[in-house]
Amino acid sequence: MSKKKGQPGPLSLYVPEPECRPGDHPDFSEMLIPKAGEARKPPVDVDPMEIPDLAYSVIRVLNKKGEAVGPWAGELDDDQLIEGLRHMMTLRAFDARMQMAQRQGKTSFYMQALGEEAVACAFRKAMQPGDMNFPTYRQQGLLIAGGYPIETMMNQIYSNERDPVKGRQLPVMYASQEHGYFTISGNLATQFIQAVGWAMGSAIKGDTKIAAGWIGEGSTAENDFHSALVFASTYKPPVVLNVVNNQWAISTFQGIARGNAATFASRGLGFGLPSLRVDGNDYLAVFAVAKWAIERARKNLGPTLIEFVTYRAGAHSTSDDPTGYRPKDESSTWPLGDPIDRLKLHLILKDKWSEERHAQAKAQIESEILQAQKEAEQHGTLHNGPHVPAGTMFEDVYKEPPIHLIRQRQEAGI
Repeated sequence: MSKKKGQPGPLSLYVPEPECRPGDHPDFSEMLIPKAGEARKPPVDVDPMEIPDLAYSVIRVLNKKGEAVGPWAGELDDDQLIEGLRHMMTLRAFDARMQMAQRQGKTSFYMQALGEEAVACAFRKAMQPGDMNFPTYRQQGLLIAGGYPIETMMNQIYSNERDPVKGRQLPVMYASQEHGYFTISGNLATQFIQAVGWAMGSAIKGDTKIAAGWIGEGSTAENDFHSALVFASTYKPPVVLNVVNNQWAISTFQGIARGNAATFASRGLGFGLPSLRVDGNDYLAVFAVAKWAIERARKNLGPTLIEFVTYRAGAHSTSDDPTGYRPKDESSTWPLGDPIDRLKLHLILKDKWSEERHAQAKAQIESEILQAQKEAEQHGTLHNGPHVPAGTMFEDVYKEPPIHLIRQRQEAGI
């Protein structure tokens, strides 16, 4: 049957596609990157309606020469910058060792923060003791920059007899209230609503502690992301809501979750939240923006939404092969560079670092990581043990264990 004049054709569905797929030449030409130092720095008590432009720009401090420029520069002294560089180097060395350990069968699962080290390491240094992070599984830099023992992290990864969570979590889902690191949930985006709730509780108690929530850009499509923004905008608790846009979820590019929005930060504008985008591979910019948002929260001026623009250089996890959905060399063409290299260049430019000193620090850090690994493995690995006693699965869950669990433990003889 012929189609009548003016009759609409069959409907079709639009499915976003990334610019490049395996075999293509990586192309970030459509990505708009402002010059370093161009983004303005508003006062911390600014009305969110006065800064919508910061949700579409990218706050940057380090330029291509390694110079710190613009109004967001000058927040860290040389010693703090060197400490930050060492934290990022430690995280990268730790990741490499644990990735290798997983391949050797010493643990079941691992997730690297390769290429994203500046985001968590710099943010953590802007926080104070008692503040609480609600992280996802790629913010181990919060612990490393906060002084959490490397060996203890490895004990959990190995699920050995000294595992602080006694085998109850996936290897990379750390927990430490003392270090402001709330236990990770594998159900993504729960971190946002939990952070908002914790911050509301802090405000209700009249405390001075703030919370920070963390999710990846893919998780912004989850219901909890929007619920968190509703509660945050309504009650204005002391919370910083962080979206780590590393361009890829486990296999889908960021355009799937972003929808028709221009940026992930721009989603906060509809809720009346101050919303900023920052160069996530620029340690100085991440710290400056984190300090601004945390100060705003602590002064009871309400929440801030931050989008960190970065790139997941490694696989999503040890269960993932990124060559199946993106070009092999895409990470090497990422226009915002490598966070460690960029901070190293800045320190060398200031005559506070050198290639020789960097090589020495790298060797020292890798040696320390190897020694921590040897110590942890003396207390067991996943497959070789020893492990915590099986009976601990019944402990620290209920104050008064229900009868059916008591019966199960008796039947199991543990």
